[in-house]
Amino acid sequence: MKDSLEGVTTFVRVVETGSFALAAEQMQVTRSAIGKAIVRLEKRLGVRLINRTTRSQSLTEDGQIYYDRCVRALAELEAAEADLDAGRREPQGRLRVSVPQVFGHRCLVPVLRNLAQRHPRLRFEISITDRFVDIVEEGFDLVVRIGSLGDSATLSARKLGVQHGSIGAAPDYIARHGQPSCVADLDGHSVVALMKAGVLQTWDVLDVDGTVRRANVEPQVTFDDLQAVADAAISGLGLAWLPSWLLNSYVRSGQLVAVMENCFRPVQEIHAVWPTSRYLPVKTRLAIDALVAEIPALIASPGEAR
Repeated sequence: MKDSLEGVTTFVRVVETGSFALAAEQMQVTRSAIGKAIVRLEKRLGVRLINRTTRSQSLTEDGQIYYDRCVRALAELEAAEADLDAGRREPQGRLRVSVPQVFGHRCLVPVLRNLAQRHPRLRFEISITDRFVDIVEEGFDLVVRIGSLGDSATLSARKLGVQHGSIGAAPDYIARHGQPSCVADLDGHSVVALMKAGVLQTWDVLDVDGTVRRANVEPQVTFDDLQAVADAAISGLGLAWLPSWLLNSYVRSGQLVAVMENCFRPVQEIHAVWPTSRYLPVKTRLAIDALVAEIPALIASPGEAR
């Protein structure tokens, strides 16, 4: 029975991906293992399911009929598991989550920490890293990503909010050098900049007339760490690009002044991302719902917060 079920899931994955190679990649097995599983299934059923050549594959008539029924059967099995999961009094089990470093510390970890306190049978494994993790390959249940998402047949996503970029500086820096109010005013100012993967992040700024212009800035200091950029700005080293949710926390404490708010383009969307499945485990849905409910208020500008 176990071999039969494995053959069915392999067959469905091959059809859904349209490729033996992609199915093998998603299931973390070799292409040869996928081919052998399909051959065994066809031999057991006594019919050919897939017409395959070196360049293409297509379902036979029998294959289409069998695929439709397999999808319904697997959906029923997953629904049964989901019902059992949902029927538990308390969500339980391990939840592996990956979050960006500074945003994770400031905004995400407090939400997940509160969730852990409310649900003691959940075991959280939280990785705080700016490294781009392979969700499926590394076995994560949920990750949070800032920026554009590529198309993926294996991942699902839900938007948590939008990250705006602002320019901030220490009050004493503004007192010594003046406060710029438009892109042209940025010329000549000392700048602390962020570098990602060896690439300096450009300053494309929404000017006072509604036009996006690239600021002519020459950073005195660059960091590949967002918190280091914020700390340098606080020390009075110069103007700094900071995500608004981070700048706002220092504005409230009086350590920084918002020079030009929400001015950077493009803005970046923030998403919760997880492996696609027909039925989402209760533990994962619980974490996603908590992030959706709480993150918008944590990243809102003071005038936007409800």
